[in-house]
Amino acid sequence: MEDYKVIKVKKSVYENNNLEAEKVRERLKSEKTFLLNLMSSPGSGKTTTVVRTIKSLKDKMKMGVIEADIDSYVDAEKVAKAGAKAIQLQTGGMCHIDAIISRDGLDSIGSQELDFVIIENIGNLVCPASYDLGACKNAMILSVPEGDDKPLKYPKMFSTVDALIINKIDTMEYFDFDLEAVRKRVKEMNPNIEVFEISAKTGQGFDQWTQWLERNITQWNR
Repeated sequence: MEDYKVIKVKKSVYENNNLEAEKVRERLKSEKTFLLNLMSSPGSGKTTTVVRTIKSLKDKMKMGVIEADIDSYVDAEKVAKAGAKAIQLQTGGMCHIDAIISRDGLDSIGSQELDFVIIENIGNLVCPASYDLGACKNAMILSVPEGDDKPLKYPKMFSTVDALIINKIDTMEYFDFDLEAVRKRVKEMNPNIEVFEISAKTGQGFDQWTQWLERNITQWNR
């Protein structure tokens, strides 16, 4: 007889997370607060994109940002300086956050007083895609220097999100990045995905991105 017991927990962990995520969405609906889960790899320009998004929308709505990082609080300082209410979550090494952490983050930031909250998720293209945080929409950033083959290497991320932001479009001339190939690959994986080409540095393409956000925030609050 074996002297140990193996307990398979993977299924129940995801099931419990999904149940909690639905509770988060119900809460957000009742509060009329829109939650965006923003994911990417490190160095994609995620915080720069968040800061420019805040500057574009802060005069139209009350905004908050939940920063999730393994350590540090530098990103929370940047978004607070840009004009959004901000809190920092430090995971101490954990590569993802889940719906319970999302709920606790919303409690801490006071989501009932806000129109729009962004979770700037931990920077990697693997773990965050597996956890429903209860967000109203999920988006990810792929930057030009990362290469056009990322949809082939990390298909779950690209097939999960509602919107793909291709950032650093101003650097296209310096890299072998096939924009049409990326569009074709992600559309094959995820036919309903919206694709935006932006430069968070120069502001190129930001009108289309923020208009998409405003449309979805309005629809959520009906």
